[in-house]
Parts: sequence; C-alpha cells; structure tokens
Amino acid sequence: MDEHERPAADTAAHLDDVDLVALAAQMGTPLHAYSASAIRARIDGLLAALEGTDALVCYAAKANTNLAIVQLMAERGLGADIVSSGELWRCLRAGIPASRIVFSGVGKTAQEIAEALEAGVGRFNLESRDELETLQRVAAAAGVVATAAVRINPDVDALTHAKISTGRAENKFGVSIDEARHWFDTAAEYPNVRLDGLHAHIGSQLLQLAPIRAALARVAAFWRELEQAGHRVASIDVGGGLGVCYRHGEDRPIAAADYVAAIRDALQGFGGRLLLEPGRYLVAEAGVLLTRVVRVKPGEQRQFLVVDAAMTELIRPSLYDAWHDIAPVLPSGQPAMRYDVVGPVCESSDTFARDRQLPRCAAGDLLMIRGTGAYAASMASTYNSRPLAAEVLLDTGRYAEIRRRQSFSEMIAGEQSVRQWQTT
Repeated sequence: MDEHERPAADTAAHLDDVDLVALAAQMGTPLHAYSASAIRARIDGLLAALEGTDALVCYAAKANTNLAIVQLMAERGLGADIVSSGELWRCLRAGIPASRIVFSGVGKTAQEIAEALEAGVGRFNLESRDELETLQRVAAAAGVVATAAVRINPDVDALTHAKISTGRAENKFGVSIDEARHWFDTAAEYPNVRLDGLHAHIGSQLLQLAPIRAALARVAAFWRELEQAGHRVASIDVGGGLGVCYRHGEDRPIAAADYVAAIRDALQGFGGRLLLEPGRYLVAEAGVLLTRVVRVKPGEQRQFLVVDAAMTELIRPSLYDAWHDIAPVLPSGQPAMRYDVVGPVCESSDTFARDRQLPRCAAGDLLMIRGTGAYAASMASTYNSRPLAAEVLLDTGRYAEIRRRQSFSEMIAGEQSVRQWQTT
C-alpha cells in the first residue's frame, strides 16, 4: 500500500471494515475511533525500512496515551518515549519493558527521576546542566548508575509550525553543542551517570527531508568529534517528528524508506544503537473523530455548521490553526456550500474549519474529522464541564470500547465541598 494513500478499508462509511454510521448510533458522538490495522501497517512499514539496522523504535506516547493504543506498540516490540511519570506508568501497564523506555522532557522532577530509576528506565535524554546534576544526585542516593544521552539543539529550522518547532536556538529544548561537549569532557564528575548517547529532535509534522538531513549532519559531525576525543557514543536518538497527511492532495509525507535512508547516509560507520521516536506518524491517520451536526446557523457573512464535538475533543485547530479534512460519513449528493465548522464551547477559537466547502448539511448529519489519532484525545479537556468523549478501537470488522464516555459523576470525582478549613 502506498503510505500516502488512505487504507482501502477507509471508505465513505467504513473504517477498518466497521460501519461508522452504525458505530455512531451505538456509541454516541462525539466519538474517537482508531483503526488497529492502520496502526499496525504503519509500524510494520517503518520496521521493514529499518531491517538490518540496530534500531529501537520508541513510540512517543504523548501522541495518544490510551492503554490499548500503547499495547499495540508493545505487541510489535516497540519501546516508548515518555515525558512524565504518568506516561511511564501507562507504558509499563501496557506491557512495554522499562528497558525499552527513554525519558525525555525539560522538566523532569527529582521525584520523577527517582521513579524512573526504580522502574529501570533504559535511558534519560538530558536537556540542561541542572538536570544532569539532579540525575547524578538522585542516582547516587539510590546506589545506581543511570544511562543518559544529551539532547543537543542543532539550531535547525524544522519548516513547521512555530509552536511545534523544537530545534532552534531560541526553543526551550536541549543544549548547545558547546555545552554538550563540556558535559562529555567533565563526565568523570558524574560517576552515577553514564553519559554515552546523543539525542536531537527538531520538531513535529515534518514534511521535508532537508531540515532532517541538516540536523542529522550536525549530530553526525559531533558524534565523530566525540569519538576522536575518546568518548564512547553507544546510542544516537534521532528523535521523531515525521509528518502525516492532514490535507488530502496537498500534504506529502516523507516515506519511511526515504527517512531511514537519510539516517543511514548521515550516520555511516556508527556502530551503536539508533533510537527513533515517532508518535504522530504511527497513529494520526488511523483515527477519526465522529461528530453530528447540531444545527446550521446563518450568519451575516457566512453559515456556521455547529457540531457536537469541540476544542475539548480536538484542540489542534484552535491551538495551531491546524487543518483537518472534514467530510460527511455518508455521501449526500447535496450541492456544495461553504461553512465555518464550529463547536459548542463558549470560545471563538472553538472552530475546526473556516470557509470550508462541504456538501449541504442539516441537523443530525454525521461527519468525520480525519487525522485525529494523535494529539486529540491525549490533549482533551473538560472545559465547559464537557465529559471526556469515548474512544473505540476498530479491527477488521469489529470494535472495542477502549475508553468509556465520562459521566458527570466521574468528571467531578476528585472534587468536594469544603469540609474543614486548615492553616499552614
């Protein structure tokens, strides 16, 4: 299958051979639905491209942390890239061995580091001198030696949205190559940290190879410099960020084979282990958000298509002005109209699309918002006291509920009225 095309099972009214109209009738809307077959196909395609390479694919759990999704990764032998104790807990519970987990992120607390050390996390990606010193202190107190990589900031423009760019000098992630060089030169000062890895991640939704090649070239040059200086580099983590098709006919994702070829070309002669951290690439196009039209509201200059999903289910358009393809689940044959597709939340930013051409819609019509397998449910909220939506996993004609729709009682389970005032 050409990975730039949608899976054959993803027809007008079916995803992974499941009837979406019947599914929405049974499960209600808004509803997140994910194709297990599409996720497995994307995993297998990447693993096939890496065949013959000592590589570990670590799923970036933040993309979609549902246990059933992470279990699909575990079943294919993937590791995980995490950024919190909560993600560590989820990944371990889903069956990913701690030895296959890398802990990234700029804000790891001493408590989170201690929990990760106790679990036996395979590697820490360090992003500041203070974090290096904290890891040394916590590891020494635990009587263990932590394995770590330094995240370098290659100062490369990822050519993506500013809010998901992470590899420029002005971004909060990583350290300069000069600082990383000093870490290796003074590694003896940190006897409980085995610093033997490099890490770089320049951003998300990358659709061009040029910035990836530029970043890899800087990582490769630094690796060779360290080797010549006598420092052992056991692993190079090339990060993630591979883009997906959000806008059919315009977005052209990088093929897995081309991506892996760029890595192999840049790191020729490297004898250690490669780590990759795809997230969005593995799950985004496998998901759809099903939503019903509540009403059509005429405006002074345009028509508003009000749906029952909101920024609480999918915040990317509000946060990044992100495009998601939207279509009726059942073709209607109605003439085309232009709509602003909006949700019911009391924010003007609760908008999925502006001036979008769709067949004429009416209240009750079922729509699908595509490409929502990543950064939709994982970024959801209960703003406006909207319970979290249900999630279902589809697999060759069958489906399973993998998160039930949150009830009002569950939504306020951690809240209580004042029972007793206290003083500090």
